[in-house]
Amino acid sequence: MTRRRTGRRPGDHSAREDILDAARRAFGERGFAGATLRAIAADAGVDPALVLHYYGNKADLFAAAVRLPLTPSESFAFLEPVDRDDLGEAILRLVLAIWENPATLAAWLGLIRSATTDDDAARLLRDLVTSVIIDRMGELLHLDDADAAYRVSLAGSQIVGLGIARHVLRLEPLASAPTTELISAVAPTLQRYLTGVLQ
Repeated sequence: MTRRRTGRRPGDHSAREDILDAARRAFGERGFAGATLRAIAADAGVDPALVLHYYGNKADLFAAAVRLPLTPSESFAFLEPVDRDDLGEAILRLVLAIWENPATLAAWLGLIRSATTDDDAARLLRDLVTSVIIDRMGELLHLDDADAAYRVSLAGSQIVGLGIARHVLRLEPLASAPTTELISAVAPTLQRYLTGVLQ
C-alpha cells in the first residue's frame, strides 16, 4: 500500500506543478464549483495545507492553473480601497495595465480564445465569475446578488469587447489609441454599468 505524501516534500521541487496538474484535472472534470482543495491535494499527493500555502484559496489556484494574468485576490486587493464611484476607472486602469504587459496580455488572450472555442473552458470561466467575482464585486458595490450579477456582466462585456477589438481584431483607431483616451472614453460607461441608472 502506497502512503499518501503530506506536507512539504524535502528536495522535491515539483510539488507546485503536481498541485497545478491535479487542479487542472479537477477543474476540467468537476468544474470550478465542484472541485475541492482537499480532493486536489489528495490527487497531488500532498497535504491540503500545502495547497493553501502555495495558492491561498481555490480561486487563486484556478487562476494559476489556467494561467490567469492576475489572481482574484490581487485584483480585489487593488480595488478594495477605491471609492465606489471611482471603480469604473480603477477597473479599466487595472485591465489596461495587464494588456500593456506582453506576457500577461498573451495569457489573457489565451484565456479568451479558449473560452470562445471550448465549452469546458467557457464553463470554468463562467463558474469563476459567478462564484467569486460577482459576489466580491457585489460587496464592493453594496448590491444584492441579482443586481450585482447584471451590472458586473454588463461591465465584463464592455471589457472583453474592448480587448477583442483592440488586441485581436486590432481595429483602428482603437488599437493604437493612447491609454488616457481609452480611460476618458470607456471608464464613464463602466461606471454607469456598475452604479448608474440602467434604464
